[in-house]
Amino acid sequence: MAARKKIANKAAQTESVPDFEQALEQLEGLVEAMENEQLPLEELVANYEKGSKLIAHCQSVLESARERIELITLGNQHDSGLENQPPTDDVGADSDSDNDDIRLL
Repeated sequence: MAARKKIANKAAQTESVPDFEQALEQLEGLVEAMENEQLPLEELVANYEKGSKLIAHCQSVLESARERIELITLGNQHDSGLENQPPTDDVGADSDSDNDDIRLL
């Protein structure tokens, strides 16, 4: 019986976790309500707590996306053979010039 409750609670938690866009929308709504409405202190604190959780969730999603992009980039470099090439460092290549314009040609 206890195992069923754990499974049900886990399913409920999974359903209540918003995706990034939903979390961001909820966060914007909380901020707007806190800025524009005169809410009782308890509701302000509850909104702040919920907002903090939404921020942590969004940061986690963004960090995961960043890590995935890095892996994809590294995989693409490996597939194209770019990892064996030395990095190009053009810093100081034109050190005699006082002109800081970007040169395309």
